[in-house]
Amino acid sequence: MSAPDVTALLAELERSAPDLADDARTAVEWLTGGEPLETVTQLDVCEFLWYTLPLKVGGDHERLAHSLGRLLELGGLERYAALCTSPQTIRILHAYAQDGEEAGTAAYQEALQATGVLPPDVPELQWSMIMGPEELGAHVACSAALELAIIAGETVDRVALTQRWLTEPRADLGGDSWLHRVHGERLNRWVLGRGPARRELAQPFEVRLYAPVTPQPLPALHGLLSQAEDSLPLRLAPSPEALRLRELAERELGALSRDGARLALTDHGRFLLGSPEAMWESVTRLLLARGEHEFEVSAREAALMLLADGVLMSPAQLRERVAEVVGGEGWHPATGLEDVSASITALIGQLTALELAFCDELAIRLTRPGQFAALAALRAHALRPRKYVNST
Repeated sequence: MSAPDVTALLAELERSAPDLADDARTAVEWLTGGEPLETVTQLDVCEFLWYTLPLKVGGDHERLAHSLGRLLELGGLERYAALCTSPQTIRILHAYAQDGEEAGTAAYQEALQATGVLPPDVPELQWSMIMGPEELGAHVACSAALELAIIAGETVDRVALTQRWLTEPRADLGGDSWLHRVHGERLNRWVLGRGPARRELAQPFEVRLYAPVTPQPLPALHGLLSQAEDSLPLRLAPSPEALRLRELAERELGALSRDGARLALTDHGRFLLGSPEAMWESVTRLLLARGEHEFEVSAREAALMLLADGVLMSPAQLRERVAEVVGGEGWHPATGLEDVSASITALIGQLTALELAFCDELAIRLTRPGQFAALAALRAHALRPRKYVNST
């Protein structure tokens, strides 16, 4: 049955409790944003009461919450009405008022997790802090599904339910899935990044990166880790590429550790050795490591896009083209940021050590597995969750 019209409920509240009507009107307008009351979910109510109300709405917050509760009760939404006057809501509002925003926000986040209606991160999707319309729609839909399962008294596997809700084709989406919609939104946002030169370079990849990239064997890394199972003597004199691979495995992947005069396989290295898919994912994500300075990520990203089709370029050509792209994004190495050349040299070092590229003083070209690695790295970067700048 549809929820009653907000205007009718406010008129009824005017008659029964006129002293609460104005506050109820303010609160419900913030809660619904003008949408029908029947579209409101438990997550909406909790986020309004525990975050929006204390941080964005002026007035007596407890009174506003109480007035909203009376309105929701009149509309037959008793579960939501109870949240408005619950001891938990009062405690959170007091935390904001008495201990400040940080304490209140921490109490809100803890309480929200405890509801069980907050969709968890799943292997297919990590939720963004800043959501576009499609991702917000997916998040709301998954939360509503979790809420209904809890109300029905089911034992809820939140990860499995969220995965199913994201990946199944849906009639209301024209046979599309929420995951596909979110990926499309993120890819489009990635393409429309800074600068016309970068947009032109990225545009052809928007469709190409929709589908997952098939993992490829990494024989050089696999062989090194296999040797390290029985520990690898440090006194061996490897080639520059082999030395770079050893450093990559030890310092960047955490797959090797020093044990006296030998290198030994770590637990993580043993895991990678036993899972080619995990090894592939770790390596390809390393090519656009999120811990690097944003300028370096932009330079590496441009280089991978330029090389992804197996074209032959001289290192000088590659540096010049990358400089054009990142310069168009607003980066200026002369201001103190790391130089394009250093970023490209580091990337080429990784690719050649992993045998994903052939390179000498005259030319660089990705191998066939290297082309797959470039696409996988770009896809993971394009589909990453959007976070606030100061978020870890």
